[in-house]
Order: sequence, then C-alpha cells, then structure tokens
Amino acid sequence: MYKISEFAELTGLSKETLRYYAEVGLLEPAYINPDNHYRYYDDGSFFLALLLGKLREFGFTIQEMISVMEDESFEHLEDLLLEKKKKIQEEIDSLNLRMGEIDEFLKSGKEDAE
Repeated sequence: MYKISEFAELTGLSKETLRYYAEVGLLEPAYINPDNHYRYYDDGSFFLALLLGKLREFGFTIQEMISVMEDESFEHLEDLLLEKKKKIQEEIDSLNLRMGEIDEFLKSGKEDAE
C-alpha cells in the first residue's frame, strides 16, 4: 500500500488530483484509514492512475474519463481515442485555416500600404 504522497510521486498525478479523482469517482483509494483519514493506494490502482494521466494528456474531459472508467472492460477505449484524434485533427485544420486567413489579411494590408 502506498500513501497518497508516494502514489502521487509514482504516477505523476498530484495529491490534489488524486483527491479530486476520488471525489468524482474516477479513482478511489484502496483504503482510507478511519482514524486519520489517510488515503492508501495499491498496485491495482497503479494502472488506472497511469491510464487517467494519459487520458488527461490526450485532452479528455472529466466526463469522458468517467465514461472510460465506467466501461471496466475498456471495450470502447479505442473508439474514444480515435474520436479524440479526429477532433484534434479538426482543431488543427481549423487553426491552420485561421492562420491562412491571418496571412492573407496581413498580405492585403501590406499591398494597400504600398
């Protein structure tokens, strides 16, 4: 069993994030000491914590992360990741379009000044 500070160091998630994930039902501690309310995590929580860290890096919302964790078989994880990838590509395309529009605007401004 790992204290929350040890588990935070192992997983790269902050203690505050671990507390929040427990509060919203994403990652419950394996044990909470009733005397001092210290939270303890076990090896089984380790994989889930790493998965949550990756999902956060990939830009998943808390609700999307909850959806992944509720599907304990992770059967739909690939579909969710592909959908996230598609959304990211759409954002990239939109930003590239905006950059092109800015370039055109700047170009037209220089032509008008000449």
